Parts: sequence; C-alpha cells; structure tokens
Amino acid sequence: MNIFVLLYNSGTDKEGMHSIELKGRTIILVFEDKDDATRYCGLLEAQDFPLPTVEMIDLEEIKDFCTKLDYECKLVEKNFVPKTAEDRLLISPPQKNLEVGDWGEEINKKEKVDINTIKENLEKLL
Repeated sequence: MNIFVLLYNSGTDKEGMHSIELKGRTIILVFEDKDDATRYCGLLEAQDFPLPTVEMIDLEEIKDFCTKLDYECKLVEKNFVPKTAEDRLLISPPQKNLEVGDWGEEINKKEKVDINTIKENLEKLL
C-alpha cells in the first residue's frame, strides 16, 4: 500500500522525515491521502516551520524503518476525525516545534557540559 510522508531536504544527504514527539515516543506521520499530507505541510509552514515535500512511499518500507529506529508509525486515514487531544496532533501540528537548525546545537550544548565536567574533575585530581 502506498502512503505519503513529509520529507525535508528530499533527495539530499540531509534528508529527514517529519515526526512528532508524544509521551516520549517519536512518531512518524504517514498519510493515506495526498491532500491531507499537503494540508498538514501548509499548517507547518504557517507556523514558520520549514516546508517539507510530500513523497509517496510503500507503507511496509516505512514500518521497517520505524521498527529499526524504535519509532512509531501512525497512519492518518482519509477523512480521519480526531477523538482525543492526541488524535488532533495527527491532523494539526503542535504549537511548539523544534527548529531544524537547533538540533545540532542541542547536541553540542550537551557535549560542552560533559567536556567541562570532565575537565573540572581532572583538575581536581591535580
């Protein structure tokens, strides 16, 4: 079965798939209907998020990808109607997004803290 995903930097070495974080889990949204995926892209853009492209892919391929990375795959069916607040995230992005440019910076900040801690501990040994 072919579905639609939202890709950033499609066809490049920095290609990435749109995901959301929910209760500590990374969730990859896949859409049954291309129009729903395109609408979701528009909502992301309205929140000043980088605009992804809609790409068609086989559902089994995405499921395998998610399994390997311990992600969850959520299918947004055509004419999906949310029943809970969590379901609403499947048709409308959350208000707070992690900026693409910040991903690497967050990792670097953590590394700097670890390096400084190690340095301080070594100085204490002298």
